[in-house]
Amino acid sequence: MPGDDRTPRVLVVWCPDWPVVAVTGDDPVAVTEGGRILACSAGARAAGVRQGQRLKLAQRLCPELELRDRDPEAETRRFEPVVAAVEAFTPRVEVIRPGLCAIPVKGPGRYFGGEEALATLVGTAVADALGRPPVPDAVPGAVTVPGEPGEPGEPTEPRPTEPRPTEPPEPQPTRAAVPSALIGVADGLFAAVLAARAGVLVPAGRTAEFLAPYPVGALGDEALAELLDRLGLPTVGAFAALPPEAVADRFGPAGTVAHRLARGLQPRPLVPRDEEPDLAVEQRFDPPEPSAEPLVFVARTLAEQLHQRLAGAGLTCRRVAVEVACADGRTASRLWRHEGRLSATALAERVRWQLQAWQGAGTFADSREGFTLLRLAPDGLSPDQGRQLALWGQAVADDRVERAVARVQSVLGHAGLRRIKPAGGRGPGEQQVRVPWGEPYEAAATADAPWPGRLAGRSADLWPAVVLREPAPVRVLDEAGRPVTVDGRAGVSARPALVVFRGREERVAGWTGPWPAVEYWWDQSQARRRARFQVVVDGGRALLLTVEGGGWYLEAGYD
Repeated sequence: MPGDDRTPRVLVVWCPDWPVVAVTGDDPVAVTEGGRILACSAGARAAGVRQGQRLKLAQRLCPELELRDRDPEAETRRFEPVVAAVEAFTPRVEVIRPGLCAIPVKGPGRYFGGEEALATLVGTAVADALGRPPVPDAVPGAVTVPGEPGEPGEPTEPRPTEPRPTEPPEPQPTRAAVPSALIGVADGLFAAVLAARAGVLVPAGRTAEFLAPYPVGALGDEALAELLDRLGLPTVGAFAALPPEAVADRFGPAGTVAHRLARGLQPRPLVPRDEEPDLAVEQRFDPPEPSAEPLVFVARTLAEQLHQRLAGAGLTCRRVAVEVACADGRTASRLWRHEGRLSATALAERVRWQLQAWQGAGTFADSREGFTLLRLAPDGLSPDQGRQLALWGQAVADDRVERAVARVQSVLGHAGLRRIKPAGGRGPGEQQVRVPWGEPYEAAATADAPWPGRLAGRSADLWPAVVLREPAPVRVLDEAGRPVTVDGRAGVSARPALVVFRGREERVAGWTGPWPAVEYWWDQSQARRRARFQVVVDGGRALLLTVEGGGWYLEAGYD
């Protein structure tokens, strides 16, 4: 089915494994978030590590795996040269997230001789940007990345001379991730992102044909994908073949949006409307401000003002333009995508990241006259669907809490303040995850799903008071000093008598268990068998122990 003529052509630049590129480390390395693998290097993937895996499983598959926490600020700083390279072709660069950006094709394509020529030029410019060494103060200790787009494994510096036989060369660490980029063009942003992941240019009007073989899970709605699969519609093409009226009647608004994406159209039809109101907020500096630090504090005030203006107009925005001007006439701007309702705290954080990225990239390094303007302009306005007010007149979100959070995050960083969110799992460390304040979190498995072998007792008086981030190895011995073992039928070899932790022996006063759990028995790469015990040692202290692979581990402790 041909695409809609009104669906704009979009070019997307995708840099794979960008969270890994933004951190320093030797291959294999993985970046973690929320207790799971967010991204990993090629060496880690070769060992079986995958996105979404739990950390313990990833370390079991790849014992030499190096784990790094996600650093959103470093991702933004490292991606700034790429965005600047793309911005040379059009100022309307939309940063979907660090590592992924998009531009409209219509204007630049005509100017540079067509879509294919534009994609080639953008690819060359991005490869040159990735080939430059990262700014030292932006990524401390980072190595020089390759510069030739056709040879991603070749270093840019001259090759060293061959060592003499009597002086063997020292082994060099393997780089965690070699920066690279793929370009894709298609009708609409959704299809263009998939085209970039495949590295193809989809001809105009053939986007639906390109999307047809993809599974319905690519549409981004897990519940709808599961339902369509049960109905015998496993691919995007099969779903797109349904009549739009029938889809709207059966699946509602969410199904209609997904159906339009499957057909290569915009998520919703274009509706002509009057010119959007000017809700931008700005702060001018007279005399010019010589440093960027004061702009960060001003950004917080501007973000709150913008939030109030949007709320007063009954609108919300999907993108925000951050604009800075200098006294010498130089300007810089960047579009940031926002998912969901605009948050003043989140917006202020993104302004801070962008200012740091411009500083790290040296955008204003030779400007000695200072900054004269900071402006925040909303883009992609749409009606606010409303919010549920609290009882007794309280605010929807306590302003004092938000201000306190902003102050703490300004000192500790965006990930320095976290909230506990429920998640699916069997152990206490799996049933709760820590999420940076203000960031959305969707658990890969719901907490209310059936979990055979799950630790019982979710009430406060039965739940562990201390849960270790990573279970610590211990030894469990019987009265004769022999290790206690558990067989495949959950049979205990002897009564536990001693628990040895870090060289200190504690006598067991009472114990209960085991509670066996067999996970992913159908998938050898994720298969896991373990059992849990609750043990009380002398002094009344209670411990939660886990036995797995013949080894004992301390998982949590009770008050």
